[in-house]
Amino acid sequence: MIETELKGVRLKFQTQEGVFSPAHIDQGTLAMLSLVDFAEGDRVLDLGCGYGVVGILAAKLIGAENVVLVDNDPLAVRLSRENAALNGVPGVLVCVSDGFSQLTETGFTKILSNPPYHTDFSVAKHFIEKGFNRLTLGGTMCLVVKRKEWYKNKLISVFGGVRIHELDGYYVLCAEKRTHQYAKKLR
Repeated sequence: MIETELKGVRLKFQTQEGVFSPAHIDQGTLAMLSLVDFAEGDRVLDLGCGYGVVGILAAKLIGAENVVLVDNDPLAVRLSRENAALNGVPGVLVCVSDGFSQLTETGFTKILSNPPYHTDFSVAKHFIEKGFNRLTLGGTMCLVVKRKEWYKNKLISVFGGVRIHELDGYYVLCAEKRTHQYAKKLR
């Protein structure tokens, strides 16, 4: 059991071997969360949620009805559901989806992800390209990674720009959706 406080909120997480960072909350995730603020009116997607840290924190701050968590690993999804209940936000939507492939929800103001950056870039490419279409105008996608160049270039090519923050050996890249232009190219 991990017990922590993030953004003034006490949280508990059940984890187990087989999910990402089971012994402690990943430093990259903490770096990303230190740069993200959740506000009334936000609709948040925790993309690749693991055991639910980002999405559950968001649900505690803006309401479970405004947050969706997805992961392609059924174990991570089960743990996220259990952790949502453990933290008093059982109404949050948690589902198994390989990226966006089984997710129908749209209209997100924030998509947050700690993508699997030790693999090839196909997962991140899917996250970025399909995520753009799921954001509202003015919505933001934030990714935390260890290698910035590919992500920087991809986010610029899709979003037209990116803000990069370096914290504790991680890069947090945030891009804002400013136009429908690229969305039309992806259809």
